[in-house]
Amino acid sequence: SGPSNYYVRRLIRDLWKTKRRVWKKVSKKLSGPRGSRVEANLYRINKKTKENDVIVVPGKVLALGDLDHKLTIACLDCSKPARKKIEISGSKLLSIEELLEQNPEEKEDKLTIYHCDNLKCANINHENDHR
Repeated sequence: SGPSNYYVRRLIRDLWKTKRRVWKKVSKKLSGPRGSRVEANLYRINKKTKENDVIVVPGKVLALGDLDHKLTIACLDCSKPARKKIEISGSKLLSIEELLEQNPEEKEDKLTIYHCDNLKCANINHENDHR
């Protein structure tokens, strides 16, 4: 079982092969049912981040709200209005695969995975996680 989308299956496999804890957590989030994937609105991302953070959304970014600082956001999917708002704020939008290619060894001192469980949103911060 697992995702039927070839791109998502390949991404899950590539993330898992890195053997880095942070990428394995993203891989596990993506391998769950599509209905339980994260949908992150911009206002929540804005509230939980600060300038120049790198954030991974293992799901879709939606356009409710605005960003008032620059971020790097890597996500599986993004709505068109959210894409425009991210560009206007001066932030970078990448696919998870692009961020993985740029940063396979987690060279960023802070990489945040955005996730929602039971409507309570939280960040998991990984600083110098070398497992």
